[in-house]
Amino acid sequence: MLRIDTINYAVEGRPLFEDAGATIPTGHKVGLVGRNGTGKTTLFRLIRGELTLESGAISLPSKARIGGIAQEAPSSNVSLLNTVLAADTERAALMAESETATDPGRIADIQTRLADIDAWSAESRAASILKGLGFDTEAQARPCSDFSGGWRMRVALAAVLFAQPDLLLLDEPTNYLDLEGALWLEAYLVKYPHTVIIISHDRELLNRSVNGILHLEDKGLTFYSGNYDQFARQRAANRAVQAAAAKKQDLRRAHLQGFVDRFKAKASKAKQAQSRVKMLEKMETIRAPEDAARTVFSFPTPEELSPPIIATEGTSVGYGDTVILKKMDLRIDQDDRIALLGKNGEGKSTLSKMLSDRLAPMSGKMTRSSKLRIGFFAQHQVDELYIDETPLEHLQRERPNEGQARLRARLAGFGLGADQADTEVGRLSGGQKARLSLLLATLDAPHLLILDEPTNHLDIESREALVEALTAYTGAVILVSHDMHLLSLVADRLWLVSNGTVAPYDGDLQSYRDLLLARDKPVRKPAAEKPKPKRPSRDAVLALRSDARKAEARVEKLTGMKDKLDVKLADPELYEPENKDEARVWQAKHAEVMTALDRAEAMWIKALEKLEKAEAL
Repeated sequence: MLRIDTINYAVEGRPLFEDAGATIPTGHKVGLVGRNGTGKTTLFRLIRGELTLESGAISLPSKARIGGIAQEAPSSNVSLLNTVLAADTERAALMAESETATDPGRIADIQTRLADIDAWSAESRAASILKGLGFDTEAQARPCSDFSGGWRMRVALAAVLFAQPDLLLLDEPTNYLDLEGALWLEAYLVKYPHTVIIISHDRELLNRSVNGILHLEDKGLTFYSGNYDQFARQRAANRAVQAAAAKKQDLRRAHLQGFVDRFKAKASKAKQAQSRVKMLEKMETIRAPEDAARTVFSFPTPEELSPPIIATEGTSVGYGDTVILKKMDLRIDQDDRIALLGKNGEGKSTLSKMLSDRLAPMSGKMTRSSKLRIGFFAQHQVDELYIDETPLEHLQRERPNEGQARLRARLAGFGLGADQADTEVGRLSGGQKARLSLLLATLDAPHLLILDEPTNHLDIESREALVEALTAYTGAVILVSHDMHLLSLVADRLWLVSNGTVAPYDGDLQSYRDLLLARDKPVRKPAAEKPKPKRPSRDAVLALRSDARKAEARVEKLTGMKDKLDVKLADPELYEPENKDEARVWQAKHAEVMTALDRAEAMWIKALEKLEKAEAL
């Protein structure tokens, strides 16, 4: 297991960790969450030993291997497949030695060890990982230097996954992936045989792939069992209890202080007043949880245009003489929320460029409203900001006639306060840069907003704020994103970019996810003729009804236990200093009951579905 024991660490005098501690059980998949800038990446560096603790200790089992994505993307002339294979250093060394070894005993030892580590299946395992991350067989044979930085980072991810370290540390790995790659990674992490800690702001990944959340807040670490949604519910309950305890203590403090103020001057009450002063001095302050400034995005409102704002008929588009997309019959209205689905390289970016008037159609017809304004956000625009200028100076260039007060108000509407407005862009966080780019993209109140991976570098609170802003926005939205949570809450239309064209996707996001995860499974030949299912016997139906009733009773019992635990956890006295250990026990019980309740509800639903199916025959 990984043990973090009362660690302290500061950066330039600013404490990031104060007596922080947590224990991660072996084999757990854990999401490390917290607001941007709280020290998540620093914690990874401390675990790897790249930084020295001021005090405390971080311990792992002896000989445990720690792995993470390399900072430098591989760029050699070695093929992708061989680059990944080389990540298993033991296998690579044994394979090299097997070519030169002459001693029969040593040869036998080498072959035995190669068999033990399943070395002969290594190529197929490495190829499978690369394929899951978007590299086909042809690409796997090409050198790393043929690919851009983002694609090479995928190779670095593939290499560390193939090496299978005992502790895998992943820092926002989906930032390098498309939706298909992100979904593959979700499924892969669930089956990963060792401990994983992943820094991520992707709610769907944290709900599907982890069984614990390590929360970094107020310079401390708290471990919660369960996925992200369970963590969010438990944290909200804890914060409500803490707020109630703080309120009760404030009333108690006011009562004591009132007595002291009234009677401290009276000789007959002097001793009582003095004792209450001592009680006030010894009272350990319970602080109500402080809500950080709410994350916001304020998109301007465009005027309404007559539909459609864009329409295409038999349109083709590409580069030079190469057609990328053809025979497109598309229509976009101002109230559309469209998600573009499809693998990288199929043409999503090409379509976005054509719709945003950055690439002219090669043939066919394309009409757009004469007053149409389009906002465009892509990750490369974040990298193209002027790093030696402030956000305020960026806006002054775009709006030279607007006063500073108005420009600062615009920045504040995107969560960039007074301090960030006057800070050089090069010193801003990735999330703050993304906010500035989003502000510049929406400055003209566009009727159509095209967003290509807008959530990269945004924390969970910022992503939720973006969802709210896009929901309230009165222009059309086209989204390219690996964030399933964002897509599911914003998009109401799906377009699939595949096989050289664009067409509506009839299913929903869940069916698309299932399709992607199933595409690597072997295709089974359908049976010649499936016999018609027999009507179940009366006894079988009665048994299913019994199962459904038992499942329902189980849910009711667990719900009752949860309600009792909620009452227990709402008691402020439980959080008095002398009851701290007892509080932890009750909180752990609450988490266990919530997990059991989720399972019981799933079993109940499954039992009801079986019963309904049987009664319908």
